[in-house]
Amino acid sequence: MVYIGSIGLGIPSNNLRQNEVKHLVKNIFNTKKLHRLLPVFDNANIEQRQFVVDEEWIKHEHSFATANQYYFNYAKNLCIEAIDNCLKNKTLLNKPVSYNDIDMILFVSSTGIVTPSLDAYLLNERPFREDIVRIPMWGLGCAGGAMGLARASEWIRLHPTKSALVVCCELCSLTFQKKDVSTSNIVGTALFGDGVAATLLIGSKSPLQSFLPKKRLTIKETSSFTQKNSTDVMGWNVTSNGLEVIFSKRIPKLVKTIWKEHVHRFLKQTGRKMEDISSIVAHPGGRKVLEEMEHALAIDRELLRFSYDVLKNHGNMSSSTVIYVLKRWILQSQNRSFSEDLGILSALGPGFSSELILLEWVDL
Repeated sequence: MVYIGSIGLGIPSNNLRQNEVKHLVKNIFNTKKLHRLLPVFDNANIEQRQFVVDEEWIKHEHSFATANQYYFNYAKNLCIEAIDNCLKNKTLLNKPVSYNDIDMILFVSSTGIVTPSLDAYLLNERPFREDIVRIPMWGLGCAGGAMGLARASEWIRLHPTKSALVVCCELCSLTFQKKDVSTSNIVGTALFGDGVAATLLIGSKSPLQSFLPKKRLTIKETSSFTQKNSTDVMGWNVTSNGLEVIFSKRIPKLVKTIWKEHVHRFLKQTGRKMEDISSIVAHPGGRKVLEEMEHALAIDRELLRFSYDVLKNHGNMSSSTVIYVLKRWILQSQNRSFSEDLGILSALGPGFSSELILLEWVDL
């Protein structure tokens, strides 16, 4: 058994309302094509987002090297903030967890490049052990949060006395391309935000069991699927100017087909039915994606309420986003008057890939 012990967030200080971002983009590009695309800002169901950079930085052109240095500086600080919040979370833990108690750190990111990977730098900022296991994962995009949890949980099942930190760090604002008037860049600018999340996973025989409340969330089963010949659906074009986003118009349609089929296979695999599921903890790639999920499974919007809420207040933060959704669900589910048993955590990403996790509340 693998328990989700705690979650901590690293939230950038620059908060911009959606209409402010729209006005900023309008002044930067000011083309006929942009004016045709501007409604995407109004229809995104996003009210505000957080960024590591301010409006003045966005107005100017920056080299890939400059943006990547910003990534390193801000990412390190926000990751430490998220880790500190996770290990010292008084709401989710009975007492603080020591850095020395962490056996593995799995680091997920797709918006900056650092070698050695950023987790090596994080170990220097806090008193982690030198024999800690490091697993950096790059290039998973929006699916990275779910994939990170899945891979870490599989590692803990093999090592039930251990604990792990899954750190998702995405600073999407630093990938903004001032000269790219493509539809993908404009859509990305209307959706993307910055955010970091750290999740503590604990094995069934770990001494950290005593740190957890009686009501606990467990990772029961996981499932991965990658559609062949679909690498053009989403991702990055790596250019001399930086990372240029790729978004295909096919994404909502793929939710109707690939994701729907994956969910049904997963339910059959786990011996569950859709009626057994209390919530879908879904990565909110965008409003259209969430709406297609509702239609694909013929479910009520209420099952996705936490995803809509995170999209509204933070936008799409790539891999980190689903962890923000998960935290909201956990905090709500800890309330005894709010009855939840089973949830499916879901994220879609480049590949075209789908990751699913069955979550179950247990009361020990």
